[in-house]
Amino acid sequence: MTNTLASAPNCAARPGTPVGPASRRLLTTLRSIVAALRERTWRERMRFRWQLRQMSKDNPYLIDDIGLTRCEVEAEIAKPFWQR
Repeated sequence: MTNTLASAPNCAARPGTPVGPASRRLLTTLRSIVAALRERTWRERMRFRWQLRQMSKDNPYLIDDIGLTRCEVEAEIAKPFWQR
């Protein structure tokens, strides 16, 4: 019995098989998409933490309104941008 899928020209490469130009383009595209998503996520976290810091300075009563404690806000602000 033969495996027709394995002999197809567009099948996935087996370990040790050289990757063709189309696969390289696909991998490059996927890497750029992942990098863009990561950067966007990091920017959103930085913006959120900046806004939270501003809110805690300018209008500390709003922190209670959104259901957070002062300790929770300080812990969130102290996180680096890459942490959730």
